[in-house]
Amino acid sequence: MTRHRILFFGLLIWALAMIVPDFVRAVRPLGSFGFYADSNGLIYDVAGPFESETQSPAWKAGVRAGDRLDFTRMRCIPYDAYVCASTIAAVGGNEYVLPGRQTTIDLLPTATESARDVTLIADPRPTNWFARLVLALDQIAGIAVILAAGWLVWTRPSRMTWGFFLYVIWYNPGQAYEFYAQLQRWPLLLLAQNVLGSISQAAGYAGLLVFVMRAPTGAIQPPWDRFERPLPPLAAVVAVVLMAAYGNAFGFHTELLMRATILFGIIVSVAAVAILLKRRSSLSPKDNQRLRWVMWGCLIGLPAFVIADLNEYTTLFANWDGFVLPEDIVGLLYLVNGILCLFVVEAIRRQRVVNVAIPLRRVTVLALMTSLPALLLHQQAEHLHELVELPGWSWLVIGALVLFVISRLHEWSVELADSYFNRVLDKTEKEIAGAIMSAKTAEEIDRLLSDGVARALKLASAATFRRTESGFHRFEVSVGWDDTAVRDLRAGEGAMKNLLEGETSSFEKAAAEEAGFPAELDLPIFAVPAANRLHTYAVTLYGPHEAGTDIDSNEREMLVNLGRHAADAYTRAETETLRKTIAELRAQPDLSRGMA
Repeated sequence: MTRHRILFFGLLIWALAMIVPDFVRAVRPLGSFGFYADSNGLIYDVAGPFESETQSPAWKAGVRAGDRLDFTRMRCIPYDAYVCASTIAAVGGNEYVLPGRQTTIDLLPTATESARDVTLIADPRPTNWFARLVLALDQIAGIAVILAAGWLVWTRPSRMTWGFFLYVIWYNPGQAYEFYAQLQRWPLLLLAQNVLGSISQAAGYAGLLVFVMRAPTGAIQPPWDRFERPLPPLAAVVAVVLMAAYGNAFGFHTELLMRATILFGIIVSVAAVAILLKRRSSLSPKDNQRLRWVMWGCLIGLPAFVIADLNEYTTLFANWDGFVLPEDIVGLLYLVNGILCLFVVEAIRRQRVVNVAIPLRRVTVLALMTSLPALLLHQQAEHLHELVELPGWSWLVIGALVLFVISRLHEWSVELADSYFNRVLDKTEKEIAGAIMSAKTAEEIDRLLSDGVARALKLASAATFRRTESGFHRFEVSVGWDDTAVRDLRAGEGAMKNLLEGETSSFEKAAAEEAGFPAELDLPIFAVPAANRLHTYAVTLYGPHEAGTDIDSNEREMLVNLGRHAADAYTRAETETLRKTIAELRAQPDLSRGMA
């Protein structure tokens, strides 16, 4: 294997190793000492994740908001494993530790208290079934995003795919609190992980910018190459700053640096969106539609991730009258980012995509279906957990049942939304179907299937090949098919077999070009037979929309229905032609005497 493949497997295993252990939290929650301290050592909250201060181990031990950690005694130099581990677990805004873990924090003197040491034992963090369900979904989405980005690197390695892969290694919806809680038993390993994490974060920032400069084709245009060259040294500088933010483990006040690291993410997110907006006009219609998927993935996904990170790793929101987002809401924000990362993967994987409004509409419905229970039930779920004592695994079962109900409601809601937004499409299908059924000749049916549909759906190309004794022949000049285009349909053996059996078929670019079909935007991508159970009368080849988007599932269903109507119309037209021919033959005197 090449060095790149070895590096790829190492990064893939590391990325999964960080988030997979958090599935344990869906069954057994981590613990908390019941206080939050920022990176300057200021204790600003002594309730922590608990519902009230009286439930907090820190409050019970006499710790109060406004106390400060004594960094002269709580530091990793000179090295003492217990002191170092206690320091790392105490600072940074949001601590997760193993349940039952013991730690000692050193506090500076206050106006009412002298300097003191306080020993704390972590209690399990309160949780509820919905938060556990969201956590499980986050972990599944995180694994899916990492594997999908890794698949892109494996199948089409380039700076573009590597950039995206480096980005999702760190910025994916999967959470790594269990991984870090376990590493706290070995402080030196945890410090090493923080160093690697800082490098990974910086590489992720640079990777995202490389990706948006090259997506979706992988090629970089001349105006952007000069911006790509300085990214590696800038990433190195950012990595150093990120490492410095962990200096609180060595006695330094780093809250400002910690907030600056989040600011880096905001700046990079804004820059990424600005680059995507700027590049829209320089791409072909097909690639511009793919870029729209990337752009909307960044427009929605990046802010969701940044808000969740600000809530989890800084005191910025806490300074607003103690406002903190609930754990399940934060999990949903991470989940939104993960789903939209999969949008990006789809845009790179596929050569042609449907209108981005369709998947966005469905994701919006899914977000509403999941966020409403989060807003209404997370407090009630905590009370229910207190009233009904059930084992931890049972809440996973309850969560799975809720997930099933939500999935069914989502499916029903999507169908309802599609029926609303597809009213124009349904009307168009009814009008064209009526015209086809009223057509008197096969030529008229040909034109309705090709030009009529192309005008209605604004397709770049469409052509009907009617079946003859020698095969399928194109009699008419139609949209995207001039006199120089092929007249006889010659597709692959598998495609022709499907069409003769009355099944639709899709064309890959290479197969379409080999068959002599029109190129570029006019390239046909979908073939629909006009067939009944006994015979295939014609085949219509459809290209993408004039805007470059693919034909979506609802439009494909419409075309299939029109093909069935056309088969009936062709049957009637053939029957009428045959009757007319017989009548004409009978009208001839010689034939009439012979028949007599």
